[in-house]
Amino acid sequence: MSSEGKVPEATSAIKKAYLAIEKLQAKVESLEAARTEPIAIVGMGCRFPGAAGLDDYWRLLRDGVDAIREVPPDRWDAEALHDPVPGTVGKMSTREGGFLDGIDRFDPAFFGIAPREAMKMDPQQRLLLEVAWESLEHAGIPGRGLEGSDTGVFMGVCTNDYALLQAQRGYAEDLDSHYASGVAHSILTGRVSYLLGLRGPSVSVDTACSSSLVALHLACQALRSGDCRLALAGGVNIILVPDNQIAFSMASMMAPDGRCKTFDAAADGYVRGEGCGVVVLKSLTDAEADGDRVLAVVRGSAVNQDGASSGLTAPNGPAQQEVIREALKRAGVTPAQISYVEAHGTGTALGDPIEVQALGDVLCEGRSDENPLRIGSVKTNVGHLEAAAGVAGLIKVVLALRNEEVPPSLHFNEPNPLIPWQKYPQMEVAKEPGPWASPERLAGISSFGFSGTNAHVVVGEAPESVDASESGSTRGIHVLPFSAGSEGALEVLQKALAEQLVDREDDQSLADLAHAAGVKRSHYRHRAAVVARTAGEALECLTAEAGASEGLLTAPPVRGDSPPVAFLFTGQGAQAPGMGRSLFESAPAFRARMLECDAILQDPLGQSLLDALYGPGATAEALTQTRLAQPALFALGSSLAALWESWGILPSVVMGHSVGELVAAHVAGVFTLEEGLRLVATRGALM
Repeated sequence: MSSEGKVPEATSAIKKAYLAIEKLQAKVESLEAARTEPIAIVGMGCRFPGAAGLDDYWRLLRDGVDAIREVPPDRWDAEALHDPVPGTVGKMSTREGGFLDGIDRFDPAFFGIAPREAMKMDPQQRLLLEVAWESLEHAGIPGRGLEGSDTGVFMGVCTNDYALLQAQRGYAEDLDSHYASGVAHSILTGRVSYLLGLRGPSVSVDTACSSSLVALHLACQALRSGDCRLALAGGVNIILVPDNQIAFSMASMMAPDGRCKTFDAAADGYVRGEGCGVVVLKSLTDAEADGDRVLAVVRGSAVNQDGASSGLTAPNGPAQQEVIREALKRAGVTPAQISYVEAHGTGTALGDPIEVQALGDVLCEGRSDENPLRIGSVKTNVGHLEAAAGVAGLIKVVLALRNEEVPPSLHFNEPNPLIPWQKYPQMEVAKEPGPWASPERLAGISSFGFSGTNAHVVVGEAPESVDASESGSTRGIHVLPFSAGSEGALEVLQKALAEQLVDREDDQSLADLAHAAGVKRSHYRHRAAVVARTAGEALECLTAEAGASEGLLTAPPVRGDSPPVAFLFTGQGAQAPGMGRSLFESAPAFRARMLECDAILQDPLGQSLLDALYGPGATAEALTQTRLAQPALFALGSSLAALWESWGILPSVVMGHSVGELVAAHVAGVFTLEEGLRLVATRGALM
């Protein structure tokens, strides 16, 4: 029998076991939550046929533009290799495709690459470097500031045309020290990681047509598992030699008229295209914590394989159904919640019927007639971008979500009779543009590789709480800085900024643009800035002749490292009612730090510091009291330092007089904000 007040040993053991089970259950729940964490898309970049960037791409999609054209003369002699009869030996059945301009253009100095090495680099590497950089700028993440970070790079790539082109030339001198790294698929991602100093996973993926969506799937998994905190995902495809075009024509896979007539009765093959797309990813939790603009959210994704189907490259309907169901399961959504699907949709007589039936069997399950499922394919606009096809569809869906509009799928005139449309009355091809007005906008994106590897991704609109304006600034005057690696590039950038303001000529756009340009871009040697109160003034400055506008400021090229910066913090006697009020009202970083200081000082001061500074009863006489003056000056100094830091300006040296010495010590990291405030509040009260 136990003594009074003593817990029996058996009861104690049961309690310990129960607590251990509770702890393990909490851990399991935490791991499960991490496994299904939504992934935020915080930035994007693209180069697609007919579209040099995101704005161009949306206009192309919205307006139903067909960007297919004849093979450019710098690729090969399309006329000499053309024969309209599929299967003709050594000939291609089409003369058209989705091509980019200027793939031979590249600025190696911008990336610190020697011209000789750049000549040996596959244009796919060069294009990816440019688009990856643009996607980071779109996300507001300075690329130069990622060195040493655990950022991951996951990219799809499947063609090696540049290596074939060099082999056809047969020049032995091409086989120098840069040849292997110039054409290796592994270097595609490795070079991005190397040049930006990234330490996270760097993976090149080749599953043929599904490569970029598989890369996205792997990136999401890496973010959820903690392998990286930031990731770039996408794909690239460049067509330089006619070999595959001829081979696919021999297999009767190409559309003679060069058009993907997806879901149409006239569907007779696909058309090849080239391009590059990159998205920047973070977990939604991290994106919210970092104050990022979230464009859309990846809710779930899945990858599988056809296995033993009717042929090595033939699609497998049951496998497609399985991958879609698994993606929905991981996203935690029902089939009826999906209101749009960006289909793989190549426009082949075999592939389209199999895909539509797989989509219908899964996504029309439990769907009412009042809740239609729209489907479409961007391949009808730009062709089949192969390794970049999936990310082209993903970016299309994100832009459609942002604009609340489903763009049209082209070349759909008569429904394909091989597809049992009557079985799926709720399914319709998005032939015409229309509003995307579902209560919760959710979309599926499919990619099916001829390798047999399938991928499906579920994407939803961004939560409203994390889709705020970039700057929130209400200040009366703005500084819009811009810089480039060369004087010519600076002039091009100046014109591009002017075009942006023409498209969005409102003062909030100027505030957002100035904020992003100042703190979310890397800065280069050649620099200029516009000082303006309104978007109209800024536009006048940007379009003025050199030296004709006082608001357009230029500077000599910066040489070497940035000069050292010193912060000097004042002592008692400089305080005044309302000091810092305009910054408190207009600068988010300053306001956040002042609010933090006020919360910490509530207890030791016994009143609100903000009321003493900005309240209706704020007086100079009250602030002459040392117990208020010193904490007020400390809070102001700390908030000013936080504001400069938010602009990317950090001190090399800090100094101060009297209470300013304590602010300097805090900024130097000698003690925390709370420790410093409590010290200065106690000091002020004692004095």
